[in-house]
Amino acid sequence: MSNQDVFLLVVNPIAGGNDKAELINTVQEFADTHNISLKQYKTTGENDDKAIFKLCKEHRPERILVAGGDGTIKMVAEAVQDYDVVIGILPVGSANGLSVDLNLPDAIEENLEIACSGDFAEIDMVDINGKKSLHLSDIGVNAELIKNYECGSIRGKLGYALQVINTLKELEDPFEVTIEANNKILNSPARMVVIANSNRYGTGVTINPIGKMNDGKFEIIVLKNLDVLVVGKIMAGKIPVESNEDVEIISAEKAVLKTNNPVSFQIDGEYCGELDRLDIKIVHKKMKIAVPK
Repeated sequence: MSNQDVFLLVVNPIAGGNDKAELINTVQEFADTHNISLKQYKTTGENDDKAIFKLCKEHRPERILVAGGDGTIKMVAEAVQDYDVVIGILPVGSANGLSVDLNLPDAIEENLEIACSGDFAEIDMVDINGKKSLHLSDIGVNAELIKNYECGSIRGKLGYALQVINTLKELEDPFEVTIEANNKILNSPARMVVIANSNRYGTGVTINPIGKMNDGKFEIIVLKNLDVLVVGKIMAGKIPVESNEDVEIISAEKAVLKTNNPVSFQIDGEYCGELDRLDIKIVHKKMKIAVPK
């Protein structure tokens, strides 16, 4: 490496519900060993994007290391989308779907090597109502699950498992969705509609079998009038999406999605309230992510 490369480490202290002190020490030791000047920032949940933008402007880092889940990565990517910088992922969140799709290793030391000195891939972002999605966004039952998880007191995989049970217990009737894409209109009942830039949720469940993160398109996956048991099995990965006739997949560069009433919506693991309209478009090769050589 060149003399004193500047890297920024962004840590979400509450991601995954575990203490980050050991992780921060490991990253700092790696930086010291590899002649990296490491700037650190811990997220607070308030104006983090502005703070990160300011740090980038001040220090001009070559890479930003993100210790968090999909929501933290999305926030950082939005904050620095106008900078030419490589984002390295240190997956420590409750939902790490992006790292799963990129086939990143589990061990922090291996991830550090990739995040700090690996190659990079240019990937697409999806613009939804002006917000950026890197990975998977959805409207319906999974967004309801994320809302319940955020309101719950238990973090990590156990917290998710408990909220899956609660969410399916309280499942309401399907909503009606209208999707305009590729000069066609689809009207359908739906339990859940996914806007996908990649393949898998952080649990490893494949929801979009045809997705590629750099092909200039996103997929819309409509889970139609399915009963609670089938929805639960799909969310748990027990039933492949493509094998179900009540699932429809649309590939597009832009689309408009409307529902008959406001429905819970989430972007990359972050609950975004109830909405009845999504304006969706692809932003091609907008972001650089560190990947294995």
